[in-house]
Amino acid sequence: MTIDLRGLYAVTPDDRLLPRLSALVEAALEGGVRLVQYRNKQAPAPLRRAQAAELLRVCRAYGAKLVVNDDVWLAIEIGADGAHIGRDDMPGGDLVTARDALGPKRLLGVSCYGELGRVEAAAKAGADYVGIGSVFGSKTKPDAARAPLELLAQARRFDIPVAAVGGITIHNGASVVAAGADMLAVVSDLFNAMDIRTRAADFQKLFPGT
Repeated sequence: MTIDLRGLYAVTPDDRLLPRLSALVEAALEGGVRLVQYRNKQAPAPLRRAQAAELLRVCRAYGAKLVVNDDVWLAIEIGADGAHIGRDDMPGGDLVTARDALGPKRLLGVSCYGELGRVEAAAKAGADYVGIGSVFGSKTKPDAARAPLELLAQARRFDIPVAAVGGITIHNGASVVAAGADMLAVVSDLFNAMDIRTRAADFQKLFPGT
């Protein structure tokens, strides 16, 4: 898929209220976000499908892309633009199966934590980007292992865009971009902001030319 994988990568909070979640994402899109990841670890399957389908509609209205976290099959079912998977989201961690299922027109993102070997495997399997983190302490994933910023530049050796994840704020984002991140995956500091549209625009300013 042809898309500039650079800039703010908005990752949705766990919110069961569909109208509110839709409004939150729309505010981020108004601020310039062009890549959204639907992530809701707590919702039952019917709600996940309804939320993902609604967010896809909103993203389409703004010319943005929607990626579904954890669930390749849901992404395919609703016609989303891709899926993002972690270590346990495919049987045996099979990245090739995920790539084949999504086909060439959908994005495949892979969580690589702090493991360069997994970055290499993702690149070889045809992933479109990798996630590295947690680069800082994260309220979303408080128990996540930390990945030093130095890993971002090291991961780029494999010629694949790198999304930094975990504890990223508007105050530390510039240092993460300088360390080698192509994208900043943000939940709390974006969607908890008093003015989501302005916060999204401020994040985008960390990437000249976006």
